[in-house]
Amino acid sequence: MSSMSLKPEKEGTDVVEIASSDDEGGVGVERRSNQQVQTDQVGQQTIVPLPPGEPPLSRSFWKAGAYDNTPSKLTPAPDQLEHARVHPKFLHSNATSHKWAFGAIAELLDNAVDEICNGATFVKLDRIDNQKDNSPALLFQDDGGGMDPESIRKCMSLGYSSKKSNTTIGQYGNGFKTSTMRLGADVIVFSRASHTSRATQSIGLLSYTFLRRTGQDDVIVPMVDFDISDHWAEPIIYSSKEDWSANLKTILEWSPFASKEELMQQFEDIGPHGTKIIIYNLWLNDEGIFELNFDDDDEDIRLRDEANRGSLSKVHKRVAELQSHISYCIRYSLRAYASILYLRKFTKFQIILRGKPVEQFNIADELKYPKVVIYRPQHNTAIKEASVETTIGFIKEAPALGVSGFNVYHKNRLIRPFWKVTSDGTSKGNGVVGVLEANFIEPAHDKQDFERSSLFIRLETKLKQMLMDYWFVSSVWFTCSH
Repeated sequence: MSSMSLKPEKEGTDVVEIASSDDEGGVGVERRSNQQVQTDQVGQQTIVPLPPGEPPLSRSFWKAGAYDNTPSKLTPAPDQLEHARVHPKFLHSNATSHKWAFGAIAELLDNAVDEICNGATFVKLDRIDNQKDNSPALLFQDDGGGMDPESIRKCMSLGYSSKKSNTTIGQYGNGFKTSTMRLGADVIVFSRASHTSRATQSIGLLSYTFLRRTGQDDVIVPMVDFDISDHWAEPIIYSSKEDWSANLKTILEWSPFASKEELMQQFEDIGPHGTKIIIYNLWLNDEGIFELNFDDDDEDIRLRDEANRGSLSKVHKRVAELQSHISYCIRYSLRAYASILYLRKFTKFQIILRGKPVEQFNIADELKYPKVVIYRPQHNTAIKEASVETTIGFIKEAPALGVSGFNVYHKNRLIRPFWKVTSDGTSKGNGVVGVLEANFIEPAHDKQDFERSSLFIRLETKLKQMLMDYWFVSSVWFTCSH
């Protein structure tokens, strides 16, 4: 099914170059208040005025939401249902829930892991090149069940008006939108699925750049679908062929792909089912450099700002050892973070980062003098609560390294790594680490912390007690043995 022909369309295609800023030797575009500065490959700069009325486009994530936009006045067609408008600014403000770029990546990894029940055996993450301007783009690809036309609309749309079903679809798959928009301004999704003897493939574009440049006051997500049940791609028309062609034209204008043929080629390595996500126009940091660093390690993706904080040329040996520990590496190395992201090791599934599988790691497996402590949360419910097992012990580098804290998981997913429950400045608990799965408390929206409920506060108190009890019993024995 990988070789799929496309019925010829009569309409031509206009190609619009996507402006970008590239620190890796390509052609860059820097946007200022009312002009853009284009930089060619030899460093020559040309100042080009922006089109009249076009808002300046910041490539820094934390500044990208600061723009004024004159709302357009759109009236729905008579056969369309009116729906609550969601301004494109919401895409950005919604994505600010992810303070940390790796938290956004983890959200997309979660989606792929959830597809294990649908037969997924891998998720690939890699850097690819935007075919229009050679800027870096971020690829996620899995071989899960994929999304049919209805599912991809639920995933990508904030408010969806369907003429076919004559109903409105509300907010679905919010994690997909917050995570992709946190990593880059634009995302294109390719998905192939087979449900009830019908095979389909769909393409959807969520483009902050498109929405801003065209002055939209509503989040418009152009999508096209194909029926591939007969081993060739037949466009699925919901309203009219003109609408379908208009969606395709918008996708071609604002995506990294200049032709229908290039779009269809993206399905060739997906197989009979699966999903490919390409995030492009990646965000820059405050210095105008890509936030994600693809250059320092060909087998990793790093956070440039976090890595630079510990890159002093001369550091004390103890500091160097601390910075090489997993507790520090997860701040800037995606390979390190992904290695501890899931508590239980996969048996038939792999996270493949830049061509190399991630080796999963549980620090509890190498603790010295480990002890298992049982904790029973005090639920005010009639349901008998499950006990929580916490494995606690000294890290293998103790007492040389003072790393401490608890890796707290929720439903197999790491939420708080190396959570330090003792007061700053105290040496009590140095070198002691614990691992537990706390399914009885709810994670926050970005899955990087927990909601501060009464259960959470009781857990924090219990972990402090657990740490102190272990410290007083084991520290003397541990110190004497060294």
